[in-house]
Amino acid sequence: MTEHVYTVIVGVSPRSSSPTALRWAHKQARAHGGRVVAVRAWRTPNPQATPSGTTASRVASVTDTEHDAMARLAADVGSVLGEGHDVDVRVVRGDRRRALLDAAENADLLVVDAPRSLASAPLFAHRLVYAAPCPVVVMPPRISGEPQTGLERAGWAAVRAAGSAGRPGLGTSRADRGRG
Repeated sequence: MTEHVYTVIVGVSPRSSSPTALRWAHKQARAHGGRVVAVRAWRTPNPQATPSGTTASRVASVTDTEHDAMARLAADVGSVLGEGHDVDVRVVRGDRRRALLDAAENADLLVVDAPRSLASAPLFAHRLVYAAPCPVVVMPPRISGEPQTGLERAGWAAVRAAGSAGRPGLGTSRADRGRG
């Protein structure tokens, strides 16, 4: 019978390298005598079309794309944690959500940075939390040092105002609604 090793899965973004999530996951695994597995999803790029509409003569192979994704992930983890890190790196073909959920199947913890896009951030994190087979830690942008978006700078009041525009009674108190 093999002994279970405490395992932390960390999703590593190809855009930001998820430095906060990587560092936090690494500290968490060390505190529990465990290991970290850095995961990144990849997809086969669509072949570029020529001006005539035909496919270009050089199309990246699946093997080349996978090797490139692995090299980039290893470089990103190395740049965040240093070259002597003990993190396992794994690239998975397909959707990032499915890749993380599959990797977390026998893990003790799943760690991700909050996605940069406000349009996808609530949905991505929310879907991970409710579908994951283990606890999920989502590093908020304030902790990860992400710059504020224009929406955050303007404040959520603008979002609420826009959402209630043209809806009589939305956002008013019950007493105000009764005073026609």
